Amino acid sequence: MNALLVRLLASRIAIAILTLLFVSVAVFLGTEMLPGDVAQAVYGQNATPDAVEGLRRALHLDQPAYLRYLLWLGRLLTGDPGNSLVSNLPIAELVATRLPNSLMLAFVTIVVCVPMALILGISSAIWQGSLYDRVVSLTTMSLVSVPEFVIATLTVIMFAVNLRWFPALSYSAGLLSLNQVVQLLALPVFTLSCVLIAQIMRMTRAAVIDSLRSSYVETAVLKGARPMRIVLNHAVPNAIGPIANAVALSLSHLLGGAIIVETIFNFPGLGRLLVDAVTTRDMPLIQACVMIFCAAYLFLVTLADIAGILSNPRLRH
Repeated sequence: MNALLVRLLASRIAIAILTLLFVSVAVFLGTEMLPGDVAQAVYGQNATPDAVEGLRRALHLDQPAYLRYLLWLGRLLTGDPGNSLVSNLPIAELVATRLPNSLMLAFVTIVVCVPMALILGISSAIWQGSLYDRVVSLTTMSLVSVPEFVIATLTVIMFAVNLRWFPALSYSAGLLSLNQVVQLLALPVFTLSCVLIAQIMRMTRAAVIDSLRSSYVETAVLKGARPMRIVLNHAVPNAIGPIANAVALSLSHLLGGAIIVETIFNFPGLGRLLVDAVTTRDMPLIQACVMIFCAAYLFLVTLADIAGILSNPRLRH
């Protein structure tokens, strides 16, 4: 790895860190500008002035905003974002109980949708212009244009209410068997996969078609190489960079969709925790959850950027 490439990758990582720092300022100021008094909202209308004033001092609300931001950022960097205002439990503990559920939902969705999207995208590029290509393209374009909450609602009506194949809610407090886990995850994973498969398939198809039109593929055709060999040995390997970029960017969309899906299906994940925190006006919990989602999004976008640089020599200069 040459020095120019190292500097280029280091600059991308530095930009991501600076962007995350800017996001932290925006998140803190955004929650600070919300109307109302946090201390009064926590205690309710019947709280005494002394109790409200004591909570304000405990939350450092009597100090300037820049000092509160520095205190909050310092605790965040040390892994201690504070306690929840509603449950008085450590936020790190609340996140630790919900984050594995969200990661499991994301992992299952990736395992299901990425291989299927790659197969559909590559096969549509091979048979470009055929009836199969038109049907797949029309279906995926239709799915991309439909929001997740509409797909989730239609899924519940069809598979949970009418057919009764799966439960409408994805929550259970006890130990579950493999069959029960599949039943609980089926509808959320299906809802998330619909949009992800459509996005990854469209970008994969475009990358493979662009690779099939290149000069080295034309040379392989003139040499008499078999069509399958041309696709697998020449077109797909040279399209891996754009495909990896497309997959990483599409997975970043999974974060926003997970919040909607977890709320609709009552899935006990990080997205549902964020929605509950907004409902109860739990500011420290809101800030911590938003920062986790922003950090994950920046990580995926930076990963896509680095994959594009490593796969395309022209971008290194």
